[in-house]
Amino acid sequence: MYRLAYTTLACPDWTWEQILDRTAEYGYQGIELRGIEGEMDLTNARPFTAANLAATQRELAERGLPVCCLDTSVRLHDLDTEKNLDEGRRHIELAAELHSPYIRVFGDKIPPDEPREKVIQRVVSGLMALAHHAEGTGVQVLIESHGDFSRSEDLAEVLEQAQHPQSGVLWDVHHPFRFHGEPVAQTYNRLRDRIRHTHLKDSRATAHGPRYCIVGQGDVPLDEVLRLLHDDGYNGWLSFEWEKKWHPEIEAPEVALPAYVTAIRGAEARLEIA
Repeated sequence: MYRLAYTTLACPDWTWEQILDRTAEYGYQGIELRGIEGEMDLTNARPFTAANLAATQRELAERGLPVCCLDTSVRLHDLDTEKNLDEGRRHIELAAELHSPYIRVFGDKIPPDEPREKVIQRVVSGLMALAHHAEGTGVQVLIESHGDFSRSEDLAEVLEQAQHPQSGVLWDVHHPFRFHGEPVAQTYNRLRDRIRHTHLKDSRATAHGPRYCIVGQGDVPLDEVLRLLHDDGYNGWLSFEWEKKWHPEIEAPEVALPAYVTAIRGAEARLEIA
């Protein structure tokens, strides 16, 4: 059985205490941090300030609740390189304090008014700088298949040049499939050797763009994803990214989070994934 987590984008109105209580209640084994109590920079969030960090570490340890990833807003295409690298370095250090194995960053955009290769090189340079900073911490820096870099061809080009043991990929299954029409097997086969962490969600295509829906009610081929990962011996997390923070109209976390666990456990049984 896969280890399941969810990102805190799903529950923007919950307190840290509610997050801790409901994670285990709903059947999750871990938690992925993306904003806490309205603060998107985790290094400034209440539970992780200097005054509260030790108590937070104790709470997590007592509950046996791992933090599987810290999600940043770092966008490596951005010309304000130092600002983004500073955010990344701070999150690497916090991840080490929380014994979290990963931080997430974006390549994000390839601006139309800038040569593609120049942007690729800036993203590679930023990813390598953060990977070097992570040496000796036990933390890896994962670039997500997101934005323009959800095209696996572009992301693979970055990875080919960013060869460092502290760098890898967060495979957001939804973005390449929904926004670029990539078959999931094509994306997976291009990125498979560098995938360390996985985001899942479901949606249906509509005339007005994707409509996010409860997992299992859309047409993202989740069974195929689980089979691809299982057959390759993937032992990472399957983290549910329910973007309630950005899409307040979608179902409440009290509905969506338990439904994800039910859907994944049902798929495992159907596919005979132990």
